[in-house]
Amino acid sequence: MEADVDVVVAPPFVYIDQVKKTLTDRVEISSQNSWVGKGGAFTGEISVEQLKDVGCTWVILGHSERRHVIGEDDQFIGKKAAYALTENLKVIACIGERLEEREAGKTFDVCFQQLKAYADNVPSWDNIVVAYEPVWAIGTGKVATPEQAQEVHVAVRDWLKKNVSVEVASKTRIIYGGSVNGSNCAELAKQEDIDGFLVGGASLKGPEFATIVNSVTLKKVAA
Repeated sequence: MEADVDVVVAPPFVYIDQVKKTLTDRVEISSQNSWVGKGGAFTGEISVEQLKDVGCTWVILGHSERRHVIGEDDQFIGKKAAYALTENLKVIACIGERLEEREAGKTFDVCFQQLKAYADNVPSWDNIVVAYEPVWAIGTGKVATPEQAQEVHVAVRDWLKKNVSVEVASKTRIIYGGSVNGSNCAELAKQEDIDGFLVGGASLKGPEFATIVNSVTLKKVAA
């Protein structure tokens, strides 16, 4: 894998310790979720403190399944992100629209509303990576075209510029997720505002995952 690419894997909770012991420090470990506050009797939930205890340095929050299957709302997700950051866990903050929202022309409205919930709650953007995942492209085999993805990424960066700061807009990595694989990563990686990927099923295939990681080199060529 290319030396200057940050690689993070997010196994299910029960395998975090096993994966951490198997991998070198070259690969950081993320959780797929965390609880919104400190301790307490929340059976079945996993606290930020516990995640740090087993060596996690990242957490994925706001993933579409948490929003649309579990029912977590924007503000709850924003508060989760704030707590994780306060406890020095870095956050992959997911946003994205459903198919009916895209077809109704509401892509930007939905993404901006989700971004605002993060912005209203987080203490700083220093340890946040924004992940744009169109819900209609997750696990469906459909993938946003490079142009569709770039259009949203540049809009997200512009929103950060106008609503947070020029510096945050410039520094924040915005990654794309949604049926990314070894075949489509190259064209996506060339887009100016796509800074990386949140990979699903393709991450379970070693050589293909390496291809996706290494597609960052195309950014250098394009530049």
